[in-house]
Amino acid sequence: MTFIIISVFVFGYLAIAFEHKLKVNKAAPALITGVLCWTIYILSSTNKKHVDQQLSERLAEYSGILFFLMGAMAIVEMIDTHHGFHIITKRITTTSKKRLLWVISLITFFLSPLLDNLTTTIVMISLLQKLMDDVEDRLYFVGMIIVAANAGGAWSPIGDVTTTMLWLGGQITAGNIIIKLFLPSIVCLMVPLLILSARIKGKIERKEHDAQMYSEQNNTVSSRQQWLVLISGIVILASVPVFKTLTHLPPYMGILIGLGIMWVITEVMGFSKKETDRHKLSPAYALRKIDTPSILFFLGILLSIGVLESTGILADTAVWLNDKVGNLNVIVLSIGLLSAIVDNVPLVAASQGMYSLQQYPPDHYFWEFIAFATGTGGSALIIGSAAGVAAMGMAKVNFMWYLKRITWLALTGYFAGAVTYIIQHLITG
Repeated sequence: MTFIIISVFVFGYLAIAFEHKLKVNKAAPALITGVLCWTIYILSSTNKKHVDQQLSERLAEYSGILFFLMGAMAIVEMIDTHHGFHIITKRITTTSKKRLLWVISLITFFLSPLLDNLTTTIVMISLLQKLMDDVEDRLYFVGMIIVAANAGGAWSPIGDVTTTMLWLGGQITAGNIIIKLFLPSIVCLMVPLLILSARIKGKIERKEHDAQMYSEQNNTVSSRQQWLVLISGIVILASVPVFKTLTHLPPYMGILIGLGIMWVITEVMGFSKKETDRHKLSPAYALRKIDTPSILFFLGILLSIGVLESTGILADTAVWLNDKVGNLNVIVLSIGLLSAIVDNVPLVAASQGMYSLQQYPPDHYFWEFIAFATGTGGSALIIGSAAGVAAMGMAKVNFMWYLKRITWLALTGYFAGAVTYIIQHLITG
């Protein structure tokens, strides 16, 4: 049974890794793999009721993650539908390449913890495409957006799906992860940013922005309404960790009540609008724009990992790693680099299954380092993170171009941030 489950899992992973070659969305092989693994497990088990109970327990745990992701995505879509992000983008006026690189990178780094690295990447690339004509220069900027988004997401409980998983799983707490990972994360960004900014010179040719066209497309949403939706959305997203701390309810409860509040705000705003405009600005319309395949992908991956955990395969793997490798820093750094090849979601889920909270309690060095490594290690390859995959599609970034020009910068930042975290831990404990 163990060999068959592992074989199915490996083949499923290969299908996910070669998504672009196969031209099949990674959600499909993830779901097939998850269900097949559980099917093999229950058919080979003599106690089918026990397996069914294990599956029910896993689904109860995973539903919290999925509801949280759906709620967060819906709030972000509501902000975007009401053009709230335009408030940020229209204030960038510099024409210096070096200054613009810093502005774009720092906005990405500080926006990612509030939204998430994927959403921030989409917003910032959309902005960049309005600001720059030169394709080659723009690709370098896109590379730094990926690095900045992943680094920014690593130090926030809602900035990256992996840190969210660790937070929801009880491995880390919101306040502690912000304090412990902020410095390593900003070092992870600053090192490649300093190197690249030293090489970039000159001014950009700004794209002509047709203000009249923008006005015609967005005259249904006033500036005051844009501000209201943007501030409301950011405050709600940032308040979820506070809600969890005060009420001791799971984070998805905080995001759901926040979604309800945003729903009321946007519905009230639409009372005075025409029927066609009200439809495009409605919460129901925003909900239809949620990236459902990504949510189903997470479900499939979590189901697959759940089988490996329930059958004891992950626990045996953890024992093997401790015996053969031993050094905790080497194990974590290896997992982080592996996340550039294999999606970081299953790697974190696997780590949660391999190492218990009894072995490494909440806010342990191991969990904090895992959050940093898996959050930033994916920047090493364009396909190594959700932010990178989104950028690959939006900005048409070639895999080999990224490998030759950005990978070494991302790795420099990754190891610099890791060393910073280790030194910080040795000093502060």
